Amino acid sequence: MKTPTPLVRTDAATCESFLAAVDALARRRAGEIPEDTIARLVAMHWLEWRGGSLHLTRVGEIVLMKLQARALLEAEAQAA
Repeated sequence: MKTPTPLVRTDAATCESFLAAVDALARRRAGEIPEDTIARLVAMHWLEWRGGSLHLTRVGEIVLMKLQARALLEAEAQAA
């Protein structure tokens, strides 16, 4: 029987660096992403190298959607 793996909690700095990396990728500026950030996000399976280019993984897309949803909820809560 497998032992369930606990969900990994990420700190705010990792989330911010991920969002900055996603923004850089969207602007086709992957060169602006620090190498240590790339290595960390690849190790977390949020980014991957594909054909010499850096891309979001499916896991990274899900994490991005969750971060965007959380930011939207926080913005709505502040407006109320």
